[in-house]
Amino acid sequence: MNKILIAFGALFFSFFSTFSIADEAQLERGKELFISSAQPIACAICHTLNDAEAAGTIGPNLDELKPDAERIRRTMLEGMGAMPSFEEMDEDDREAIIKYVTSVTQ
Repeated sequence: MNKILIAFGALFFSFFSTFSIADEAQLERGKELFISSAQPIACAICHTLNDAEAAGTIGPNLDELKPDAERIRRTMLEGMGAMPSFEEMDEDDREAIIKYVTSVTQ
């Protein structure tokens, strides 16, 4: 019985350690894209986000807005006001930005 519990515990820890590393990599990628790599324009140029040391004044302050994932996704796909659509962006990159912004603003 103890061997089963130990094996289950090791498997559980292994799974969540791997998940954490993958999750952390996605957050880092999201931050990188937010700051400088997103196309057609980097998010940090227009938006304020303290974690990214971004102080844009064209778009909303994301620290104050605290948008949920669906709001960010919809706005990135459709654009809004002066913000262009990011529909052509790779979906994994878009999701990395969404995960990053929601993780630092919630």
